[in-house]
Amino acid sequence: MGEKKADTGTGAHSSPAKDGDRRIGRRALLVGGAAATVGSVVLARDELARLWWRLPSVEKPRKEGEVDFTGARWVAASSANWRRADRPDDYGIDRVIIHVTQGSFASAVKVFQDPGHGAAAHYIVRQDGHITQMIRELDVAFHAGNRSYNERSVGIEHEGFVDRPEDLTDAMYEASARLTARICGRYGLPVDREHIIGHVEVPGTDHTDPGSHWDWDRYIPLVRRALTARSRAAGTSDGTRTSAAPETSAS
Repeated sequence: MGEKKADTGTGAHSSPAKDGDRRIGRRALLVGGAAATVGSVVLARDELARLWWRLPSVEKPRKEGEVDFTGARWVAASSANWRRADRPDDYGIDRVIIHVTQGSFASAVKVFQDPGHGAAAHYIVRQDGHITQMIRELDVAFHAGNRSYNERSVGIEHEGFVDRPEDLTDAMYEASARLTARICGRYGLPVDREHIIGHVEVPGTDHTDPGSHWDWDRYIPLVRRALTARSRAAGTSDGTRTSAAPETSAS
């Protein structure tokens, strides 16, 4: 956590020219093709209301305190530790990156709110399973130490130390798995080790987290089960949501 590298080459609110080419997201293309095929068929009112959300170059509206995961508590990171974006329409999201804080939950929140730290993740999962969101998934968090990976990923921190397996609690694994399942469903990511990786696996990083005690053989099946349960509850085959609209923040 504290030794993270900042996302070099950009500031918190850099101009679009510095962000590279804005690309049409896969979902936007799918929606456009579906709309053309439908023709004269009247779409459901609620679906029409959501179509604009997926169009490229349309900045999503934001409200203070909104979160992307139901039940998460919103605590804003310093704007110096992330870059405003319009994901997944400008940068497609293709992976989740797992971190361990190397400190307490409180210390992680403190440094992510410090403009001099130069790094922050989208989420922090506490040992008791409580989830705090500090950066919207729409935006690029400086968490991976690699600009390309930052632009394409969602970062999840976990409270604890890499050399203390007792810090990785059942409640933490289960809450984190539900969060990762929701992210995978939202962006159509396969639940596998290619798309859910550790910080140590990011090219160019000098980090070792989440460490040898992180149980991938346990975690990936937990994510799959959470995604399946979510799919059944939603009545869908793949767990994807019909929109990337924000969810409800915990009080």
